[in-house]
Amino acid sequence: MKTKVFYIEDEPNLGKITYDTLKLQGFEVVWETDGGKVMDHFDAFMPDLCVLDIMLPNVDGLSLCQQIKSRYPALPIIFLTAKTDTDDLVKGFEAGGTDYMRKPFSIQELIVRIKNQLTIHQVQATVSNNDNEEVIIGEYKYLPKRYELIAPSGTINLSSREGELLQMMAGKGSQIIERKDILMKIWGDDSFFNSRNLDVYVKKLRNYFSEDENIEIQTLRGKGYLFLVRA
Repeated sequence: MKTKVFYIEDEPNLGKITYDTLKLQGFEVVWETDGGKVMDHFDAFMPDLCVLDIMLPNVDGLSLCQQIKSRYPALPIIFLTAKTDTDDLVKGFEAGGTDYMRKPFSIQELIVRIKNQLTIHQVQATVSNNDNEEVIIGEYKYLPKRYELIAPSGTINLSSREGELLQMMAGKGSQIIERKDILMKIWGDDSFFNSRNLDVYVKKLRNYFSEDENIEIQTLRGKGYLFLVRA
């Protein structure tokens, strides 16, 4: 069965090239140029992933992303932006985007990111289920029941708190996870002392995943974290 991609882009030349290339690569693609028309045929197509431009006529990409995620919260969305301001990227992730690309972009890179987002989506579904025996995260394997993280160089035995933090972060995939949410769920309150503890545990996880350069725990100051696994 072909992977379904809903592509929303109003630039005709870029849209046609991207649409044709994705089709040639074996994807089933619907291409829409008007943000106001997307939801009219979204349910009928039921995509596996969306590639969404931020600047669109009638309904902008951020608003559209929020509408889509309100109905399909687990759907991966790669948003495209010509903007370079970090605040705009944060807004995109807050709206529900799970990855982003800046224009102009390589079609080959877009295809890699699409495949990567589908893999992350599978990891999220797996890591959220505590009964699973094994979770693949990049070059690592995680065994939730044993709190064991198997790195290329050997096995790392996690503490229960490290395991909980990893499951919260990996379960969110490329979505912002708020510091306060982590503190309240794992420590029970968001005191200054516990907040400093969280910083220590995040540093530990970064060190554990240092053998795979495609895994990144990104800090968004004043917000929280992104757990990114790139292809």
